[in-house]
Amino acid sequence: MTWPAFLTLITGAMTTAALSFSGSAMGIPLGLALAMVRWARIPGMEFIVALYVSVIRSTPIVTFVLFVFFVLPSAGLELAPIPAALATLTLNTAAFNCEIWRAALNAFPRDQLEAAHAYGMTRPTLFRRIVLPQIWRANIGPLVNEMTILLKGTPAVAVIGVVEVTRAASRIGAATYEPLPPFLAATAIYTLLIAVIVRGQRIIEMRLAHRYGLNQP
Repeated sequence: MTWPAFLTLITGAMTTAALSFSGSAMGIPLGLALAMVRWARIPGMEFIVALYVSVIRSTPIVTFVLFVFFVLPSAGLELAPIPAALATLTLNTAAFNCEIWRAALNAFPRDQLEAAHAYGMTRPTLFRRIVLPQIWRANIGPLVNEMTILLKGTPAVAVIGVVEVTRAASRIGAATYEPLPPFLAATAIYTLLIAVIVRGQRIIEMRLAHRYGLNQP
């Protein structure tokens, strides 16, 4: 590949990394907030969150991004390609993260909750000091897995003109009539990005194991 083609690929890789990591950074706490609404069984809100999660989880990312970019403007909400892509990825991963958090909340030992209530802990204090420190450690694996899935789903945003790494590779291949080198490079970039995520997970797990005396496989 030529140097300009290489720069195009790197720029696309930076867009992919920025969108996926930003989407995860916002989608993880948003998913937790949605899960807490369902866990607390707030009347009305619980149904709305359940409906949102069901619809988003059953909708392909490419369909959702087209909806955000082309349909929402008719309702007065017009977004540029990058913000539309980020909003799509964030809302998509939030729905999946909601179910990850909700499963952990539903599996949380009830005896700990009852003991905290017996000591007079308020619900916010109970969640902050007892529930959250445990469920986030238990959810590291599933959350990281969802991050990698989101990263591999970023090519869907190319339909609205966002030049991420896969679209950049496609453009280079079309211009040079040699699609193999850019797509091999794109594959290597995805592998590197996922390796960074997985390595970050391992570092966190090792530090937690050292801090809490947990056994590491």
